[in-house]
Amino acid sequence: MEKELFDFIAKYMALSEEEKSAVVDLGIFRRYTKGTVLLKQGDLSNEGYFVLKGCLRCYYIIDGDEKTTAFYTETESLTPICAVNNKPSEYYISCVEDSVLTVGNSEMEKEIFQKFPRFETLCRILTEQLLTANQASFDSFKNKNPEQRYLNLLNTKPDLLERVPQHQLASYLGIKPESLSRIRRRITNQGKS
Repeated sequence: MEKELFDFIAKYMALSEEEKSAVVDLGIFRRYTKGTVLLKQGDLSNEGYFVLKGCLRCYYIIDGDEKTTAFYTETESLTPICAVNNKPSEYYISCVEDSVLTVGNSEMEKEIFQKFPRFETLCRILTEQLLTANQASFDSFKNKNPEQRYLNLLNTKPDLLERVPQHQLASYLGIKPESLSRIRRRITNQGKS
């Protein structure tokens, strides 16, 4: 588990053995089975997640319907809003598949930042990248019709089409499963012509 995290960090900075050991000593590596709900609406939590293996889904339940807002896969991080504002969560986070995650909180961050200030710079860089990606995703969603959203998903995260149930993908795209089936069929037929 550690190797995946250290390989990811190595893209940004080399870690000393002391730094690697300090990270391992935090006890942040966890395994979860498919279907595990990490956070429920109304829960308070101070934990953030980094996906080493697997897929997480964020969703709301509105009038009995699940509304998926995001999927997080390998090398993506997620800090629920409730971990920042100390208010009950408005949404759910669950494991779409068996997952290996790092799970941390602000106390752990403070501890590691005091010992190794370079980690604070790394976190800032990663946060900026995440904010930029989230803004681009939001803009894309608002400015595209469902078929364009599907094509964008096909180009940016094609693995989700195999990893995520169709009803969750449809919810993420803002459409019904039947509409997603029609869009897929139309695109497949266009490819054959």
